[in-house]
Amino acid sequence: MLAAMSSAALRPSSQATAVSRDRGDACPGTLRLHAADDGALARVRIPGGVLTVRQAEALADAAQRLGDGDLHLTSRGNVQLRGLADGCGAELAEPLTAAGLLPSRGHERVRNIVASPLSGLDARGLRDVRPWLSALDTALCASEAAQALSGRFLFALDDGRGDLAGLEADVTVRATADGGAQLALGSAVRALHVSAQDAPRAALAAAEAFLEAERAGGTRAWRVAELALADDELTDVAGRRLTAEGIGHERQVRETGRADGPLPGVVGDALSVHVPLGRFSARQWRELTRVATGELRLTPWRGVVLPTPGTTAAQRTGSLARLDSVGLVTGPGSPWLRVGACIGRPGCAKSRADVRADATAALGAVDAAGHQGLPLYWSGCERRCGHPRGERIDVVAAPEGGYRLSVVAPGHDEARTVSLADPSRLAAALAEIT
Repeated sequence: MLAAMSSAALRPSSQATAVSRDRGDACPGTLRLHAADDGALARVRIPGGVLTVRQAEALADAAQRLGDGDLHLTSRGNVQLRGLADGCGAELAEPLTAAGLLPSRGHERVRNIVASPLSGLDARGLRDVRPWLSALDTALCASEAAQALSGRFLFALDDGRGDLAGLEADVTVRATADGGAQLALGSAVRALHVSAQDAPRAALAAAEAFLEAERAGGTRAWRVAELALADDELTDVAGRRLTAEGIGHERQVRETGRADGPLPGVVGDALSVHVPLGRFSARQWRELTRVATGELRLTPWRGVVLPTPGTTAAQRTGSLARLDSVGLVTGPGSPWLRVGACIGRPGCAKSRADVRADATAALGAVDAAGHQGLPLYWSGCERRCGHPRGERIDVVAAPEGGYRLSVVAPGHDEARTVSLADPSRLAAALAEIT
């Protein structure tokens, strides 16, 4: 599993801090662009990370024609286009609508769904969650109430292997060994068991229960963790809503797991690759679409899974070689699997450093440290945008210059930091902090 994206076990919901938002959610979308230092930014929601080759080509064309030519993967398996001109939203929306990437303009920012990327492609999952994905996305786009969800609200569909359990999604549906599904909200330790047939409808009902609880509390919240509710109280609200909609359910202890992505290489009936820092060049993206035999599955770990039904071992090996030749990670030994970074300079005005350049320059120190250590996440400021969940080493640009390292893991004092004046001396700083 990818060490860079491991996560600790679920934390009790009682540790969540209630938040009341005093403004609307400004999360960017395809129709609502975000002004960045390198131009406007669009975030295209890709439910389950699933793209047809035609849709992938449409994204590449839009990035080259309207943006900086690159495509950026997010920690939710979505795609960001950067360097866009102000006011190009309509021009961007037209080809994406034609490609089927904007089925409902009123819901385009709330189609945040992640799904087990290897579902149906290896022997580890309990069921293929693709039917759930299609059904949930369709129901979500048909729900008028769901338009009130924030652009940060997240659904997760886990095929039973537990790979999405540590992502702290707002609504998680997980396949169970008895043929049903567990429905869980936030980090609650109790779940609702529903039938597999009812799972997508139950997930939407749970999201609508969140909106109901938000209104009842008189506060504005973007995520389940922000509600001022006691442990599992929202689960009770969701249970009552399921009952009202005729969805049978029973309470049970929630199954736990870790957020683990597939390692690069041949995995089951698929190829898996990792994208350094989540940034695709036009050449890399085009090569992916040429290798793909039908679809691409973008992962929450800034990787891509390519299903390879009907191909031979020699063909898969050849495809990996092609992807390796354009700079994608195709094997499990790369230090890039332990390194992530925010956009940094020059794209973000709040960033104090070009963190991506510094992370790249210090890659040798990560390689020398071996692959058993904690992942590193480089951030241009204390916001740590896009950081992975769970244990890691934060490398944060300091106001006075250089960086400060801190360990985010049980048993470590997160307030303890080690200074790093020069990224070339990362190895010494890692030795000191760990």
